[in-house]
Amino acid sequence: MYFTDRGIEELQARRGDEEVTFGWLAEQLRTFVDLHPDFEIPVERLATWLARLDDEDE
Repeated sequence: MYFTDRGIEELQARRGDEEVTFGWLAEQLRTFVDLHPDFEIPVERLATWLARLDDEDE
C-alpha cells in the first residue's frame, strides 16, 4: 500500500457517494495549488493524466 492510499481511501469513505463535475474538481485543484504552491507540478500531472485518459496514443 502506498502512503497516498490512505488519503484516497478517506476521500472515498467521506465523499464516495457524491457526484461532482470536472469543473468543480478543476476549481478545487486550483484552490489547492493556490494554498499549496509546492504541489503545482503533481497537480498539473494528475490533471493532464485525467484529461488524456481516453487518448489512444498514451
